Amino acid sequence: MISKLQKTTRSVGAMRCMHRSGTKAQHAVVERPAPEETVTASFGRFISGLKAQHLTPTVLHRSKRMVLDSLGVGLLGSTTDVFELALQHCQQMYAPDDISSVYGRSGTKLSPLLAAFVNGVAVHSMDFDDTWHPATHPSGAVLPALLAVSDMMPPNSKPSGLDLLLAFNVGIEIQGRLMRFSNGANNIPKKFHPPSVVGPMGGAAACAHLLSLDPSQCSHALAIAASLAGAPMANAATQSKPLHIGNASRLGMEAALLASRGLEASPLILDSVTGVAGFNAFYEDYMPLPLNLAKPERHSFLIEDQDIAFKRFPAHLGMHWVVDAAASVHKLIVGVDSGTVSASQVKDILLRVPRSKYINRPFPECEHQARHSFQFNACSALLDGEVTVQSFTTGAIMRPELAALLSLVRVEHPADNPANFDLMYGEVQVTLDGGDVLRGRCDTFYGHWRNPLTNESLRKKFQSNAGAVLPPEKVEDLIETVEALDELPDCTPLLLKLQ
Repeated sequence: MISKLQKTTRSVGAMRCMHRSGTKAQHAVVERPAPEETVTASFGRFISGLKAQHLTPTVLHRSKRMVLDSLGVGLLGSTTDVFELALQHCQQMYAPDDISSVYGRSGTKLSPLLAAFVNGVAVHSMDFDDTWHPATHPSGAVLPALLAVSDMMPPNSKPSGLDLLLAFNVGIEIQGRLMRFSNGANNIPKKFHPPSVVGPMGGAAACAHLLSLDPSQCSHALAIAASLAGAPMANAATQSKPLHIGNASRLGMEAALLASRGLEASPLILDSVTGVAGFNAFYEDYMPLPLNLAKPERHSFLIEDQDIAFKRFPAHLGMHWVVDAAASVHKLIVGVDSGTVSASQVKDILLRVPRSKYINRPFPECEHQARHSFQFNACSALLDGEVTVQSFTTGAIMRPELAALLSLVRVEHPADNPANFDLMYGEVQVTLDGGDVLRGRCDTFYGHWRNPLTNESLRKKFQSNAGAVLPPEKVEDLIETVEALDELPDCTPLLLKLQ
């Protein structure tokens, strides 16, 4: 356990590591911007300098909703097979270090880094966590790391609830700013899973702030995290995808801890330097901008203008459009009565969705593939009228009636339907056996940032998720704690209620 973290200020000289030619004719010095003028340095100053008074009521309200949702999906995620595998690995391969709490496991503690890892895995184990635009899952990379850091602090030095929320918002803001360096980041990803790229950076920034690192150390924490970032999209729809969030949380935290000990990295990691790739290695188009506090008492957070999407069921965000469209067709078929649609009633199913290879899966064979299948989610909603947590059990996936519907599906990718969570739509057209054609379309599902879940809906989601692990009275206590988090003088009550 690290009982005391001392600041280590290390200046980066403009002439450090500069190659000099031995001849006068070649004695040309490549000018480098002063450290205080770089994009990287501006981010370090921002991370270190943000204060509680910068948090507006809107930022506090929205970030507390994010914390509540992330805790809920993490608690539910602690019941999954992938979480159990990750937890057993950490318990069996590493020496015991009973410091930080594990979601949903009373009496189970791990080292701070491992707790950040397994709790991050829990958050994304069912793809039930929040999604932002440009596309990423912001909370899971930050909150588990902050809770683990809080756990390792001495009892008389625990951060307040407001400290925790401020650090959380630092981590969210950094992710959003970095995503906006690239126009391509607006689209559903093809190469790198975004939380594995910006997630470690957000986790590092959040932990660096909570640890009170100075601006230079904060910049180095980002640069260290960049060396630990990146995971390929090929592992989407597999048990390894949740590891991306777990690693983002763990490695971001580790980057901040290494920076606190004085470890240095590139002072230009976020800047665009010709001939040397930094963070721009992850993007084909990259236009970095400095991040400064325009006013001492005011900062315009991205979350004020760009709200968060909260999922109603555990699947890739793109599935929510086709589910709502298919559910509307289900209602047309069965009327006001509850019931299921029979495959014998259906002749043809046409989906009009964006072109995105990793979520175009005609016949998924497991829960992780099903969570990333337009076809599966549309047919499940058409069959049952909704998609729920239970829709992804083995029994539900293997239903003969569902398989029969899947065999009828065709997919089109209209030119006006881009692979972009802010612009896409989902359309389901069903031709019945008698020849009738029914259509359903969703432009903005309930839970999207343009149509956010109400506080009541978010609480119900949390109650259902957390209730799978915790008794009802503890669930309600946790809701009250999060809703008043900014008033807690010490975040210990929150830490104690997660088991």
